[in-house]
Amino acid sequence: MDTDTGLLLLRLLAGLLIAAHGVQKVSFLLGGSGLAGGTEEFRHDGFRGGALTALAAGASQIGSGLLLAAGALTPLAAAGAIGAMTVALTVKWPNGLWVQHDGYEYPLVLIGIATALALTGPGRLSADRVLGLPHWPAWSAAAALAAGVAGGLAVRALLHDPPTPTPKAPPRSP
Repeated sequence: MDTDTGLLLLRLLAGLLIAAHGVQKVSFLLGGSGLAGGTEEFRHDGFRGGALTALAAGASQIGSGLLLAAGALTPLAAAGAIGAMTVALTVKWPNGLWVQHDGYEYPLVLIGIATALALTGPGRLSADRVLGLPHWPAWSAAAALAAGVAGGLAVRALLHDPPTPTPKAPPRSP
């Protein structure tokens, strides 16, 4: 196998998993809980916006995942995937790294894969190549990482309600 075949396999694996995760957020396909279930998941994780938040998250995951899988507009696709997975990472952060404790291991791996694909480019077996787009410059990978992380953190800051502190009971008198 050559490098281009390896990049194709990596793009298909990561891109289609990201897209499928988005499909689950907004439908009953692939084991999803429908839009109501996706909305409830975001509410449970402390996000505002209801169904609109679930739709936006699902659409960004579907779109960026399919673009990444196809090797189309690779830096943009990588930035979208990195942004979506940055939000997921912030949700899972309190649980630590490891996925068996609901940690952020999996979103971190997907961020790494999307960044690596932005660095290497999609390879010859890609929509970018078929469309005749030139090899993306090296700075586009740094831009994809920066835009993705900044976008994910901005979504978190704008849509996430901080946990409400539990009021302390007044001290008892002796």
